[in-house]
Amino acid sequence: MLNLEALDLARIQFAFTVSFHIIFPAITIGLASFLAVLEGMWLKTNNPVYKDLYHFWSKIFAVNFGMGVVSGLVMAYEFGTNWSRFSDFAGSITGPLLTYEVLTAFFLEAGFLGVMLFGWNRVGRGLHFFSTVMVAIGTLISTFWILASNSWMQTPQGFSIVDGRVMPLDWLAIVFNPSFPFRLAHMAIAAFVATAFFVGSSAAWHLLRKNDTPAVRKMLSMAMWMALIVAPIQAVVGDAHGLNTLEHQPAKIAAMEGHWENVGNEPSPLVLFGIPDMEAEKTHFAIEVPYLGSLILTHSLDKQIPALKSFPKEDRPNATIIFFSFRIMAGLGMLMILTGLLGLALRRNGALYRNRLFLRLVLFMGPTGLIAMLAGWITTEVGRQPWVVYGLMRTADAVSNHTVAQLSISLALFVVIYFSVFAVGIGYMMKLVRKGPQPHHDHPPQGGPGQERTPRRPLSAVTETLASGDHTN
Repeated sequence: MLNLEALDLARIQFAFTVSFHIIFPAITIGLASFLAVLEGMWLKTNNPVYKDLYHFWSKIFAVNFGMGVVSGLVMAYEFGTNWSRFSDFAGSITGPLLTYEVLTAFFLEAGFLGVMLFGWNRVGRGLHFFSTVMVAIGTLISTFWILASNSWMQTPQGFSIVDGRVMPLDWLAIVFNPSFPFRLAHMAIAAFVATAFFVGSSAAWHLLRKNDTPAVRKMLSMAMWMALIVAPIQAVVGDAHGLNTLEHQPAKIAAMEGHWENVGNEPSPLVLFGIPDMEAEKTHFAIEVPYLGSLILTHSLDKQIPALKSFPKEDRPNATIIFFSFRIMAGLGMLMILTGLLGLALRRNGALYRNRLFLRLVLFMGPTGLIAMLAGWITTEVGRQPWVVYGLMRTADAVSNHTVAQLSISLALFVVIYFSVFAVGIGYMMKLVRKGPQPHHDHPPQGGPGQERTPRRPLSAVTETLASGDHTN
């Protein structure tokens, strides 16, 4: 398969499955908190618009949650099937961390999810709101443990190595490793930003089709406030994360910047664009800004950033990939900040809901939060290479002893199944978005003893079928 080795195929397979999966938890994290805000505002104001939006987005949340659970299970199996040597080496740390995620976050979400989705007329308002908040907290706790595990692989500490295996010594040091706080904040904010633009794009789509309702306007307004506030915060957190990475993973920073060598004691330039060449050890067609690399990455004009040539070839990450993935993430981030500022200007002029050029921009921005998040994960994961546990275990030593044929077949099956199954799920979710928020009328619970009328699965919260038509104006 394109002359790829088994290691390459194992990496591609995991990258493919995790890229599909991360989209759903990101939207789940953002929507869960959004639903908590909507219900809280409804309880405070008794404005039916908030209730209509809650029921509209709870259906999309249910579909997204179901796909997230299914896609996440696959990766747990891949640790044992494709990366058994890594599991044997570091399983005493990564295993418990993932178990804590199940015992805390997943059980918390599962315990209150049913009340949140199906208990609107079965429990009191206070208990239902409490359930929604618990689900939102559960998604953040899940993020906490997943990022703790992944961050430990980036900046490991609190362990010893006994007989070729990692043994935990200090769980607080393991969980709160040097990169963890920055990466946790970066990921949680990324989920909120991605959800804000997903919600805002949905509202813009309806407004462009003259489906101008109070609920649609509220969606756009809340999304633009979120973008205005959170996108700049993400830039600040990203800067702090970059300084942390410079301290603990300098080769990753050098590759992100496409910076091959320093000249004497001169401050390092910032390479705005170019094409890094790993073989030639240079960045072709480089467009540089003198001194700016040192200023941004060290916050000074008398320090240099590390150069790729200062690291052995075998320890260098692939600069060609992460040079561009980082610029996609950063470029989209700046565009998000600009969109939030434009929304504020139009809000002051009373044209937020009428300016069709701006609405088209917001519609275009719908997937950019997710694209930026995927680009960020590519940057951090490819930038960690050639290590699976940074400085301790190389990726080549972590893979299972599979053949190229075995991994080629399994990868092909994953591609076919994922595009078939999740394309239907994503298409269904988009169908719900196109339908738009509708006035919600409370109905008393139905179903007597022995009657199977009570939904039991998250997707049962969605009553629309794929065959039913859209109801847009």
